[in-house]
Amino acid sequence: MPATHRLSAAAGLPLSVLAGLAIPVQGRINGALGTVLQDGLAAALVSFSLGLVLMVALSLMLRAGRDGLRRVLPAVRQHRFPRWYLLAGCSGAFLVMSQGVAVSLIGIALFTVAVVTGQSLSGILVDRLGLGPAGRQTVTLMRVFGAVLTVAAVAWAVSPKFSAAGTAGTWLLPVLLPLAAGFLQSFQQALNGSQSAHYGSPLPATLINFIVGTVVLAAAWLVKAAVAGPAGPLPDQWWYYLGGPMGCVFIFLGAVLVRDLGVLLTGLGMIAGQVLGSLLLDVFFPAPGTVVAAATVLGTLLTLVAMVLATLPWRRAAIPARLRRRR
Repeated sequence: MPATHRLSAAAGLPLSVLAGLAIPVQGRINGALGTVLQDGLAAALVSFSLGLVLMVALSLMLRAGRDGLRRVLPAVRQHRFPRWYLLAGCSGAFLVMSQGVAVSLIGIALFTVAVVTGQSLSGILVDRLGLGPAGRQTVTLMRVFGAVLTVAAVAWAVSPKFSAAGTAGTWLLPVLLPLAAGFLQSFQQALNGSQSAHYGSPLPATLINFIVGTVVLAAAWLVKAAVAGPAGPLPDQWWYYLGGPMGCVFIFLGAVLVRDLGVLLTGLGMIAGQVLGSLLLDVFFPAPGTVVAAATVLGTLLTLVAMVLATLPWRRAAIPARLRRRR
């Protein structure tokens, strides 16, 4: 396995925030494309397909990509990781599909809280199970507190928009879909990171993600098109097609960072970037009817504080100490 340089938390966390910034940008672009096409699933398929084309080109053009692709089959045949790890791209496809189904029912505010809650909880679990390339990570009280504080901060940041979600009876069942999608995100990052460690590059794992996700979305869209008819014509404006590259940034950096930061810290950094990016979009490129309230700004800042707190090395507060004595 090729030698790799490891990133410190000081260098890796800003990169995880940068990766998180791509998520709201992608969501805004894909949402606009879905409106033009009058088909959210078709917009997701276009986004994934363009991401796939870009990853094929990068993997073939770059030496690291070509070398990594040559290591895929030997790694699979030698069972260096379970073969079902190759299906990590289903998580991304599921998240995109859940956006098309749930956002219109519960609103973007509750959707964001549900995804963040699921991702924060699964980040702790995945680190504890050791599914990522960094192996088992110590789950300290400070990391748990950071995850809980992150959920609370995001809820505070989007609280001005809660009124759009309606009564609890109307959103309680639909909210389970983004909750499950967020829960699967940490597993996707861990599985991609584990594959990348054996390929010597995150490019093959990212490419495989887009292959799997595109196949899943294409199958779903064909069923929908057979029932409800095809989508509208594709728009001419170039910026409608940037959603795929944004997804490449998110998946690629996630596969790199989980090796050094662990799944929980990578996820918290991406959540901070997601909330910060949403705030910047609302300030500089507001959607119709957008109002930036004090709670939005303060909740965003608290999310960044929670990310920093989760990195503090409170070793004496480590939770797994009792668990280690039981083994």
